[in-house]
Amino acid sequence: MNVSDLRGILTYVPQFREKVFVIAIDGAIVAHENFPNILLDIAVLRSLNIRIVIVHGIARQMEDLAASSGTVLSNIDGTGVTDEATLAVALTAANRVTHEIMEGLASNDLRACYSNAVIAHPFGIIGGVDRQFTGRVERLDTAFLNELLDRDITPVVPPLGFDGEGRTFRVNSDGVAQTIAEGLRAAKLIYLSPQPGLLRGEGLISQMSVQEAEEFFRKSRTEIPEGLRSKVEHGIRACKNGVGRSHILDGRRDEAILGEVFSKVGIGTMIYANEYTAIRRAMKKDVGRILSLTEESVQTQGLVKRTRAGIVAQLSDYYVFEIDRSIAGCVALHVYPEEKKAEMACLHVSRDHENQGIGRKLMLFVETLAKEKGAEQLFALSTQAFNYFQQKGGFREVPTDFLPPGRREKYDQSGRNSKVLAKDLNGTE
Repeated sequence: MNVSDLRGILTYVPQFREKVFVIAIDGAIVAHENFPNILLDIAVLRSLNIRIVIVHGIARQMEDLAASSGTVLSNIDGTGVTDEATLAVALTAANRVTHEIMEGLASNDLRACYSNAVIAHPFGIIGGVDRQFTGRVERLDTAFLNELLDRDITPVVPPLGFDGEGRTFRVNSDGVAQTIAEGLRAAKLIYLSPQPGLLRGEGLISQMSVQEAEEFFRKSRTEIPEGLRSKVEHGIRACKNGVGRSHILDGRRDEAILGEVFSKVGIGTMIYANEYTAIRRAMKKDVGRILSLTEESVQTQGLVKRTRAGIVAQLSDYYVFEIDRSIAGCVALHVYPEEKKAEMACLHVSRDHENQGIGRKLMLFVETLAKEKGAEQLFALSTQAFNYFQQKGGFREVPTDFLPPGRREKYDQSGRNSKVLAKDLNGTE
């Protein structure tokens, strides 16, 4: 880690200090060679006064135990039927994994506690089939968990629940993590899986809003690997119920947690509640970032050069797309009320956030804003991105005399020979 990495981490510390992160570790990750590095990541988070709750799975360990003992398991993920033999294997697996995690935390000088804070009831009879020792989370002892966190103790929660009579039930670890994240009003719910995250084709989806994730899950459910499906579903539910962000990370990667939490882009898939991203009016403090953001495109003549004074003079026309307090894109809207036209200008997305739909969102925002300001036509000038405007925004090329007189004069003076693209905001073109 170099100095710039450390500085980057420090910018996030005030935001996350004393916040709760629920980290759900798949059983396959506990068995992976990278698991000690995950514990180191957790130690770093604790050193920054971030409160951690660990929830772990046991499916991989149950399969290994069943193979060595010849036991036939009725199910391994805590959602189907759990017979008595399967429960016995689950108890052994859970005890071993919990102990391994406790040992690892102790070796990193972290205090931890095996918690029985999950109160469960029998899942019952579904479709005429008794789920036997499979349970559903009925309640969470949040007071107990908060007391442990207040004393700098990391709760370790297995995928087991207990009822008032002391009976034990096998519960799904992804659902337990979701319930705990909601109950503790966690800032983040982090799933560590043996998958890189959600994929669209061959590419990783780095971030999605709750609405986008729900739509993707509905359309592509069968294409999502079975082990990942549950994490996506519970991550969506958590964000809908008050958790700010759910993350799905490849737990096999070194520094996976730190790389996701303390960087603008991350290394996995993040599902965020609506308030996480926002298009807002630019402020004076944003001017330097806008200039820096657009510098590369200015150098390649994709955007016209702007000065700090020029942006400040028209600051009310500029908007930024902000992700986690970091500017990922910008756009400007200049209105010509007499001609009932408006110009979309300075549309740009940072290289780190390309191909995530941010440009399209900024474009739609500007269209809506232009309509609200009385414009009937929206235009843009482009030397290199004209295909994007035509294919993604529905613009068409028009002659230069389409431009308002004042804007035409600036166009002629620039000598850039940009294409003029326009769109009817009333939908008549």
